[in-house]
Amino acid sequence: MDLNGVTDFAPATDATWRDGDAWLGGGTWLFSQPQPRLTRLLDLHAFGWTPVEEDGDGVLVAATCTLAQLARWQPAHSAYAPAAALARECCHALLRSFKVHNVATVGGNICLSLPAGPMTSLTSALDGVVLLRGPDATRRGLPVTDFVTGDGRNKLRPGELLTHVWLPPAPLSARTAFRQLSLSPVGRSAVLVIARRDPGGQTVVTVTASTPRPVQLRFPAPPAPAEALGRLDAAGVGGEGAQYLDDVHGNAAWRAAMTRRLVTEALGEVSG
Repeated sequence: MDLNGVTDFAPATDATWRDGDAWLGGGTWLFSQPQPRLTRLLDLHAFGWTPVEEDGDGVLVAATCTLAQLARWQPAHSAYAPAAALARECCHALLRSFKVHNVATVGGNICLSLPAGPMTSLTSALDGVVLLRGPDATRRGLPVTDFVTGDGRNKLRPGELLTHVWLPPAPLSARTAFRQLSLSPVGRSAVLVIARRDPGGQTVVTVTASTPRPVQLRFPAPPAPAEALGRLDAAGVGGEGAQYLDDVHGNAAWRAAMTRRLVTEALGEVSG
């Protein structure tokens, strides 16, 4: 860590955004490599946001909530227990030390927008909506599946801050199946699939890690494997930026085959 250009540190609550600023949550990525354009860090913890808030209208996860805090979440609403269990699985899917686990934040993981980001996987699978605030105090919300547009790319505007992620109530009580695969026992996720079956029968499959952005398939009822894989193939090789990744963590052909396998397994679990 050597941020030679940073000359100022301020609470985010008191600062007006300017060029050269960076929002500071956990800093696990920010401090991991040179940041030559930065001159000031704005501390998000000054907002004092509650890590996880829940009520009958869903759950609000603060951008500054750490993965360790989310993994320890024990819902007051018993109906949200399936979502809490899924959150723990996603938190543990992050390749990290216990130090990173206790510092890395939900908002930072989503804004980094890496394909293997487990908070993108979790919030996409639960129909999460990112809540954004611009430097002029304008506010907007975007589904996580729309917010993340590619490998390290998203729709965050200059100076815009992701403050919270809202998770609607219906998916929080759904039956889910989690599947994750890496080339090595503790490697970065190469394929991550979450299948969800809502109480009304709607089935949602979310694929991350093997594709540059989240790919989500929705069915009014549990689909036959052939139907689901047909939809997956169309999404995976189409012209929508969802082709399979090809890198040191797995080539495209292997990721495609493993994605198909994990989708089949996850659907079988939620449909059985």
